[in-house]
Amino acid sequence: MEEAAPAMVLDAADVLAVAERFPWAVAAPGVRHWPDGGDFLDVALSAVRPEEREGYIERLEAFVEQHRARLEEMLRTHGPGSRPASHGRYALVGQPETLVIVERMETAPFLLRGQWEKKLETVFLDDLEFAWGPRIRLSR
Repeated sequence: MEEAAPAMVLDAADVLAVAERFPWAVAAPGVRHWPDGGDFLDVALSAVRPEEREGYIERLEAFVEQHRARLEEMLRTHGPGSRPASHGRYALVGQPETLVIVERMETAPFLLRGQWEKKLETVFLDDLEFAWGPRIRLSR
């Protein structure tokens, strides 16, 4: 009987460094709501299944490139400096961690929500889901 290989561990710092390479999708460091969104990133990464971890950084990069227009629009309409953000909502929009969160919303939405509800206030995820928009757009 073969022993299963241990699951690859995703290094949060490596993932964050990749997310920060997309300046058109994240707010400038001095404008972000949280200088350290590590709790959000940890929860999002906990929703990456063991079998998805190998090659995850490359898939994240491809996801961000594929959804560039949508991410730019979300940052413009709901990010720091926008009218909705001025009311204290949508605090995650513009955070580099958000790129992982929206990727997980698209890939494993129920797993993400389950992990989130164990550790964080759901209002942050709810607001981000609203800003990102529905998974299936009925009006094209």
